[in-house]
Amino acid sequence: MEIYAVALSRHRGVKEVTEWMSKISGVPVSELCQHRFMLYNKDATRHLFEVASGLDSIVLGEGQILAQVKQVKKLGQGVAGFNRKIGGLFEHAIITGKRVRTETSISSGSVSVSSAAVELALTKLPDSSYATVRVLVIGAGKMGKLVIKHLAANGCKEMVVVNRTEEKVAVIREELKDIQIVYKPLSEMMGCAAEADVIFTSTASETPLFLKEHVQTLPADTEMARRLFIDISVPRNVEPCVSDLGTAEVYNVDNLKDVVATNKEDRLRKAMEAQAIISKELLNFEAWKDSLDAVPTIKKLRAYLERIRASELDKCLSKMGDITDKQKKTIYDLSMGMMKKFLHGPMQQLRCDRRSDCQKPEEMLEIMHAVNRMFDLETEIILETVRTKMERTKK
Repeated sequence: MEIYAVALSRHRGVKEVTEWMSKISGVPVSELCQHRFMLYNKDATRHLFEVASGLDSIVLGEGQILAQVKQVKKLGQGVAGFNRKIGGLFEHAIITGKRVRTETSISSGSVSVSSAAVELALTKLPDSSYATVRVLVIGAGKMGKLVIKHLAANGCKEMVVVNRTEEKVAVIREELKDIQIVYKPLSEMMGCAAEADVIFTSTASETPLFLKEHVQTLPADTEMARRLFIDISVPRNVEPCVSDLGTAEVYNVDNLKDVVATNKEDRLRKAMEAQAIISKELLNFEAWKDSLDAVPTIKKLRAYLERIRASELDKCLSKMGDITDKQKKTIYDLSMGMMKKFLHGPMQQLRCDRRSDCQKPEEMLEIMHAVNRMFDLETEIILETVRTKMERTKK
């Protein structure tokens, strides 16, 4: 799993996150530290952008990961700690992922893990056909449903599907009316496995469904030399040592890399196109993040002008004597309109609402200095913080 955090101190941030992970998992900090992989600042941002673009997936450009990134942002709304910086990070990651899929051909022709599993099995079958083999699919969730659909697309006309309940299988059966799908409950899994040549597993079970001793008892009279297990579950549903048996052959998610490694040069070109987009979006995000340093200056400038506006409005109204509420509102609206138009120019320079408007940190610092001097906003502490941050970045 991946954890993204904004911290005042790198050391303290890592320490607190690691201790939190240890607390909720029961795994000692010393053991967790052996398996951590950490990225900071721009490296962490680039990694998330690559993940959202599908560059970090086994199947280059697969779309499910972008949906997961969107879900993170959706779930984060209103949650303490999911602040403007974290929200902005995931928003930019989603924008990057969409751009990569829209502006490159990274998604065209690419396969999902499920279709790669079906494709891998196909290469192991007699005559490279599902026509004569008995197929069993265990699990009818998202991945299992995709496996069934890809099997149908690859010529498999009948199969047995094992699931906890029949409801999901019935929905799939309704969608694929030309395919014979036989439902069996989980309690009959081993009996179904005994009659199958190819078994796809895709369940959320945290422990293996097939142990070596289970598979050893299955009859060897299949259409193939060895019974084929394609395990696309995480954690794994089939114990890896099942492959040690002479009657079985096991492939898991890691083996799918061989399937999706086809057209390597084309995949590399697509990835390079994607990296160019990611680099541009990384600059846009960093500029947006730097612009957040101007927020205190913006607030002070707005408050300064609001005090002047309110004071001058009171003076104007006191000299006008008795006027109607409508007239008072008209004068009030006039004062607000003038202030907003006066603020527009400085705000455009200080903020980065549109990506094309983003200033370089050095330019932002100059603008903040100028605004501070013109309006005496007392933001020297803020300016010093920005200056220190810039110097640290350059080092």
